[in-house]
Amino acid sequence: MTIAIILGTRPEIIKMAPVIRECQRRGLDYSIIHTGQHYSYQMDRIFFEQLELPQPDHNLDVGSGNHGEQTGRILADLEGVLMAKRPDIAPFEQPLQGCNAGNRGWPLIG
Repeated sequence: MTIAIILGTRPEIIKMAPVIRECQRRGLDYSIIHTGQHYSYQMDRIFFEQLELPQPDHNLDVGSGNHGEQTGRILADLEGVLMAKRPDIAPFEQPLQGCNAGNRGWPLIG
């Protein structure tokens, strides 16, 4: 089973940390896809360090923008990553843009 964990903001990093740790503990095949919505050290990297999480395997680098711009970029870029990886499951935290885009794109990939 392959797992693609989608995150991109401080709350998502914190909330998905236990899922990442459990994947590590069980030796599961997982990857972390970071949308790049939060990209400053204080809003992103510090939490990976403090929570002792691995670097993301993919970073979509969407950066700042209005809700529609970010969601559109995430949806377009995330689809490509998910099509290439073809994970069995893709857990994410709602309701932020990256996860909304993941939720909308995931049913289309099968």
